[in-house]
Amino acid sequence: MSDAVQHTAAEVRAAADALKQALDRHLEAIERREAAADDSPEADTEVFTAFNEVAAAGEVYDELLYEVYDEVTPFEVPVTDGGAVYQGPEDPDFLSVFMRRDYAVTEPRRLMAQARRIAELDPESVGTEEEAPEETEAAAGHSLRAALGVLFGEFEPDEIASRHAEFGLEEGDATLWVTAGEEPEEPGEWLSTPFRTADPERIICRFDISEAFDEDDIGTGR
Repeated sequence: MSDAVQHTAAEVRAAADALKQALDRHLEAIERREAAADDSPEADTEVFTAFNEVAAAGEVYDELLYEVYDEVTPFEVPVTDGGAVYQGPEDPDFLSVFMRRDYAVTEPRRLMAQARRIAELDPESVGTEEEAPEETEAAAGHSLRAALGVLFGEFEPDEIASRHAEFGLEEGDATLWVTAGEEPEEPGEWLSTPFRTADPERIICRFDISEAFDEDDIGTGR
């Protein structure tokens, strides 16, 4: 006999009821804030706390529904990173977008060959003030570091993502954060430390890609 806990239909029903109650609390928090025309941080905190409660209740219900009935819900409720409560402005005047994409270099020879081809076709576009174009072209065919510099200097991140296999790369996890700010910084002010303002409590929305979401382990697989 398996030692795994066997959940019941009654637990699924209880989780569904808990989700309904969380939805009610979320809507009530929004209605209270709007009725009182309350733009205070406390009112926003109440709404986002209720939002995260909906997300947590929805996850429990989804997992139990899948385990007991082999069914899933048709929606996902995103949560802020680490369950952090949103502390930014309700009507932000500007926003910042933070992106990370990981790649494994699976075919270094292919990558260097592609970089050398780019350098040969347009040598002026890959040279630097310190390095002559012909030096960059030669380095691109023998150095991974130089080849990556040529590749990412020539193509936009989205094009590399769509053509990664062509460049000898394998996609890993990826995430994109859209965060709210108070006011724009002066041009060039944040370039030395571009990610210092990536605050989980200011995330308006985020989008994650990971093979972990596709695993068939209990509690995560779908």
